[in-house]
Parts: sequence; structure tokens; C-alpha cells
Amino acid sequence: MGKLAFISLFIAVTAVFLGERIVNLRKRTLATRELEQNHLPNCVLLPNLNQGSEDITILENGLAFISAGLKYPSMPAAQTVVGKMYILDLNEPRIKPVELRMPRNFDLESFNPHGISVYTDPNDGTVYLYVVSHPEHKTQIELFKFEEEDYSLVHLKTIKHELLYSVNDIVAVGVESFYATNDHYFVNEFLKSTVEPLLTQPWTNVVYYSPKEVKVVSDGYYFANGINVSPDQKHVYVADIFDHNVHVLKRKEDNGLVFVKRVPVGSLCDNLEVDPKTGDVWSGCHPNAWKLFLYDTNSPPGSEVIQIQNIHSDEPVVTQVYADDGKVLQGSSVAAPYGNKLLIGTVFHKALICDLM
Repeated sequence: MGKLAFISLFIAVTAVFLGERIVNLRKRTLATRELEQNHLPNCVLLPNLNQGSEDITILENGLAFISAGLKYPSMPAAQTVVGKMYILDLNEPRIKPVELRMPRNFDLESFNPHGISVYTDPNDGTVYLYVVSHPEHKTQIELFKFEEEDYSLVHLKTIKHELLYSVNDIVAVGVESFYATNDHYFVNEFLKSTVEPLLTQPWTNVVYYSPKEVKVVSDGYYFANGINVSPDQKHVYVADIFDHNVHVLKRKEDNGLVFVKRVPVGSLCDNLEVDPKTGDVWSGCHPNAWKLFLYDTNSPPGSEVIQIQNIHSDEPVVTQVYADDGKVLQGSSVAAPYGNKLLIGTVFHKALICDLM
């Protein structure tokens, strides 16, 4: 075979390969899906949260923690947002998020908050806040103590580890222990943002961290995203966003995880929240993530909220609770219930509070 013929063959094979990979990626992102509006009553946009509300978690007393200002590559205005933490008291008649007071010795300029989790020490009631942060595209976990008297945070430590290299979300199971999802396999930014989505292989994982040991406890995810724990602490739930399902995993005595089953959700579900009373799993989802990746103001990405009831039964009930085509809310990433209220956050857009019917 001549050199020219070889080059022509190589170009043809490459074109076929890239074409097949793009078709596969469009399928994974539900690129052709059209969304029908399914709004909840009395929905109101929350003030102060116009640069995203990527993750939300609520204490049993109704205090909601919100991470805002995530700088995520390819997202609109990704380089101009400012990372902040907010708190919202859902028992107050005036629904207005308040910025948490950050410690003076903390580097706010590089703060890039992503997934969050809270842990209340059963011994003394101290509330600890874990925040995934990405300074300069790296990953580290910031551990804070929450001071309710003046809505402030005390910085306790920064956690870094080679196995925690691309953390998306986190769930605390102790004062210094947690499970975390790595949403990418590659560390290099070009490989992460360009090559990996095209390959779309089940290479991402879940890591368990404690001061005594750090280990991979579950793998085989196309894009491990949201993670949370059941009210009895016996099971862990993981959203595989590119496989359109939520994994149910059983915790072992050594903090390892054993696969139980997958629950199909029909959407690209992001963060997971668990109702402490019912055990229902809630998620803010991306109904058509192709629009999220190729953002167009004339055809913005929509938002969807999925609720999973009876997740451990043979027939879990998966319900679409909310859906919007992007005219109200773009790129939903979390849904957190409290009583008859539902908070819906987004990667880069706004935040919504609605009444549950």
C-alpha cells in the first residue's frame, strides 16, 4: 500500500470512528429528547443565586446549605463567577439565601465549590460541612465546622489524595470520613473534556476516605456523579449520569461497597438527596445534556426533577416531579425536599423553590 493510500485509509477510518463516537455521545446525552413542561405550584426564583446553585443539602432543622459559583469548563460565564456558600432557613417566612461568613484564613480567590455534604456529630450535635473544591482545575476537599449563631464557617482542614483526583460529589459518613465520586478517568484537561466524552467508557469510580485508609470501593461507572447514603447508613446511592441510572450499593463492615442493583431513571441525573423520613431519593437531572454541552441562548438546556420511591423494593417507583424547557430554569443539578417545599438548584443558572403537591 502506497503512502497516499495509507493516509487516505487512515483518514477514512478516523472519520468513521469519530462519527460513531459522536452518535454514541448524542445517544448518551439524550440529544434528541424533547421535554414537556411539568411545573409545580407556587414556584419562586431565589434571590442572590444567579451564578448557579450546584449542590444543596438540608439539615433536619430546615437549614439548607447551597454551593454557588462553580467554575466548570465549557459552562456559560465559567471564568467570571465567584465561588460562595449560602444558607437558607426554610422555616422563615422570608425565603432569602444568606451568604455564609467564610474564615479569614481561607483562600476565597481560588475557592471553586462543587458537591457538598453535611455531617452532624451524634455525640455533641456539631455540624460539619464538606465542600468539594477545584482550585486551578485540581481537586481538594474542604472541611468546615458550622457556627449557627452567626452563620459562619470555621475551616478545619484541606484534604488531598491521589485517589481523589476528579471528585464531583461527596457524602460524609463520619467527622473525618466520606465516600466520593470521581467523574473522570483522565487528569489532563484536554483529555477530560474532549477525548473522554467521545470514548465514553465505564472508567470512573467511588472512593472511600478516612484518615486511616483511602481506597476505591466501587468502579465501572460511565460518569459517576451524585452520591448519598440511606437514612440507616446501610446503603450508598450513586448516579451514573451517562448510563441514565442510579446504583444501589450495600456498605460492608470495612466500608467497602457491594453492588445491589441499578434503577433506570430515563434522564441524566446529577446530585442525589435523600429524604431522611421516607428514604425517597431525589435528583436534579439534565433531560437533554447535549444542549448543556453546546449552550445556545435560543435553545437552552432544560431542567428535570426525578423522585425514586421504594428504591430497595423489586419495583421502585420513578416519577418526574418537575420539568422545564429552560425558559424558567436551566441545567438543574440537585433537588432537595423539606416538608412540602422543594429546592431545585442548577450548575450555572438560578435556583427555584416550589410547593410539593
